[in-house]
Amino acid sequence: MAEVDAHLTLVVSSTGEELAQSSTKHRGSGGQIMAKIEKYCAAGVYDPPGYSQGTKVTGAQTILFLAGQVAYDKDGSAKHRGDFKGQAREVFTAVKALVEAGGGTLDNIVKINTYVTDIRYRPEFRAIREEFFGAKGPASTMVEVSALAHPDYLIEVEAIAIV
Repeated sequence: MAEVDAHLTLVVSSTGEELAQSSTKHRGSGGQIMAKIEKYCAAGVYDPPGYSQGTKVTGAQTILFLAGQVAYDKDGSAKHRGDFKGQAREVFTAVKALVEAGGGTLDNIVKINTYVTDIRYRPEFRAIREEFFGAKGPASTMVEVSALAHPDYLIEVEAIAIV
């Protein structure tokens, strides 16, 4: 399991504007730094509370590209039919398991793309995303789609992680 060193740095732009920037250094089992992941926002760009506008990765060794995850039941059918919160938790549990199987943690995820069948689920999504990633998650995009691969799926999340 990787060790994580997290830091918050105050960056001041040339115009004197303060920019918050957080960084995480991931260490392998031997203590070597594997990757530095910095969440940031540029001056003049809205810095939302729930996700990062940008993520800079340096020193990366491995990149994990996680396929879109949906709420699968044990037989491959849709789990939590009609229950957005249940499906969202199931999806993030699968994302967590996949990134851990690839040698990382949720802190290694630098970008998620979320597809929902109804944008009105956004408040519930944000609360559940925060359960998994904390108050400031990775760079994030949400798109409403007319349908997913099965009519009972309400959410799908794909992710990129740096280990």
